[in-house]
Amino acid sequence: MKNVANRRLAIEAAEADVDEAGGMSQIKGMKLAFQDSKTYILAIAYMAITGAAGFQNFFPTLTATLGYNHIISLLLCAPPYMFMVFYSMAHCLISDRIGQRFWFFMYPIPITIVGWIVFMTTDSFGPRYFSLFLMIFVFAMNGTCYAWIANAIPRPPAKRAAAYAFINSVGNSASIWTPFTYRTRDAPHYDLALGINIGLQVLAACMAIILRIKLTRQNAQLARMENEDVPLTEKDLAKLRKTADIEGIDIAAARRLQKGYRYMI
Repeated sequence: MKNVANRRLAIEAAEADVDEAGGMSQIKGMKLAFQDSKTYILAIAYMAITGAAGFQNFFPTLTATLGYNHIISLLLCAPPYMFMVFYSMAHCLISDRIGQRFWFFMYPIPITIVGWIVFMTTDSFGPRYFSLFLMIFVFAMNGTCYAWIANAIPRPPAKRAAAYAFINSVGNSASIWTPFTYRTRDAPHYDLALGINIGLQVLAACMAIILRIKLTRQNAQLARMENEDVPLTEKDLAKLRKTADIEGIDIAAARRLQKGYRYMI
């Protein structure tokens, strides 16, 4: 079964889902990752999520604007995070169960935007504290993003590893500059920082839409290659020839191995 799965995976990427003998070099893995536009799409998306989640470093500062002493302000930080621990677990489990990434990436975005708008425009305790629970939905996107990276760049392992490293590097670079947006003079609403968060979430949504379009097109190509009655383009044939060489079979056999594999969208 493992060999069958590897062969099905090999057809689209034109590479087997195993590294070369002795391991594919890191340089080749990086080259393959940098040649795939999905790497950059996901890197920008993750950077946007990380930047929007920058409020986590200032969460006690935000709760302090609710009008209570330091101890109460710190205690108020716990419930939103406790809620998200259990919610994000259910979020990711359901996403895996139904095989869906795009909508699970997208639906937290309007929720977080509403949270930031409420915090910026109200002063009473109830709405402002409730807005913190809405902001925290940005963390539900993290698990979906990591899973989508594995789904969109599944093979070969050296490429996948390089893609993860690059995406993490770009994404976490947001932690360098986001602290400077939470300026003391902007208290208690922090309009600049939270406005930037809204913009970053819109950017993340744009990247998700672009990735969905790209993966949909690639799945259509997979369906076309699977259908032996449909004529193939030169690009399709090039992929099949490389796969056939890897497997030591002819193009017709390589095409038959394609049956069933699709990217998760």
